[in-house]
Amino acid sequence: MPASNIINLAIGALAVGVGFLMFTSLPRPEPRERSKPKPEPREEPAEELPFLSVIIPARNESARIAPLLKSLNEQNYRSFEVLVVDDDSSDNTVAIAKGLGATVLQKKEERQGAGKSAACWYGANQAKGEWLLFLDADTSFTDADGLQNLLLSYKDKGAKGILALQPFHTVRRLYENLSAIFNVIVVVGMNNFTVWGDRFQTAGSFGPCILSNKDDYFLTGGHKKIEGALMDDLALGEAFLDQNLPVHCLGGKEIISFRMYPEGLQSLIEGWCKSFAIGSKSTHPLVMLMTIVWISGSLTSAVALISAIASADTAAIFISGLLYAVFAVQTGLFARRTGDFPRIIFLFYPVLFLFFTGIFLYSLFRVNILHTVTWKGRKIDV
Repeated sequence: MPASNIINLAIGALAVGVGFLMFTSLPRPEPRERSKPKPEPREEPAEELPFLSVIIPARNESARIAPLLKSLNEQNYRSFEVLVVDDDSSDNTVAIAKGLGATVLQKKEERQGAGKSAACWYGANQAKGEWLLFLDADTSFTDADGLQNLLLSYKDKGAKGILALQPFHTVRRLYENLSAIFNVIVVVGMNNFTVWGDRFQTAGSFGPCILSNKDDYFLTGGHKKIEGALMDDLALGEAFLDQNLPVHCLGGKEIISFRMYPEGLQSLIEGWCKSFAIGSKSTHPLVMLMTIVWISGSLTSAVALISAIASADTAAIFISGLLYAVFAVQTGLFARRTGDFPRIIFLFYPVLFLFFTGIFLYSLFRVNILHTVTWKGRKIDV
């Protein structure tokens, strides 16, 4: 067996071991006993949970916001209001939101700012609830007890700081599977899911689903303090940590889900490109090193198998084929903690890693050389 193949196999084997240290588990809120179906939605006792304001920033979300609003209308827990903050939409977002019972807020003055952070801040200032739940428009609750379980989990953690969930990714079209590795790296990059647990400080907060009490939110300065930050979720989490408030990050499986970039491949590329180079700076150096080793091993294990087949070396084919299979299983295990990716795609895991690497390098170029990214028709300077 050539020395180069031995080196590739060694890196691949090391990467498998590092992978299990890097991403040990993805805890999620423990569901309470599910409510029995009742003819009418029930009200939670006032002493159990406070009134909640659900705040949804929305810019041209007509194709995505309806499932979220419908899922909110179906919740067993009913003590909440829904505020959709329109961020200068040019489509049918406002009409859909009003038609599904949401209160629509529209910023009328330029000084109120534009973008997600400005919309969230505006909504928080109009909110009546003691707790604030910020949801991206492409999320939706997976069952009628999802919201209640989220709120009870926050209460169990002392109802302080932030509880943020990474929604479970729902895949419907082939190209959407290209997000598999991105989903894994987003979770791993928060620093909390290694074999060392919470030894490393969290990188910030997941962005699509953020729950906080109102007092803590305004104490930190909320979204107003981080306005202009490209990675608003990480920046908001850091603002809470600066005030010695806890930031809890969990997986959203069986609670909340989303479908990422259903508009097409270009949207997927723009979405991941706008955030990855900047977001990676918040990852702990050791976690970053493990991530680099894992990604490198995915590629070297594939190269080892190709080289073994090309050389017709039976022993090398067996060993490298076994390593390839182990890496495929591990990649599938990790990715399926974050979304319903079909198992068969992980037979072709090198394609997923190559796509991730290409977009990450492109993101570095856009952020560090061009200093600009594009998202939803807006050019954003970074």
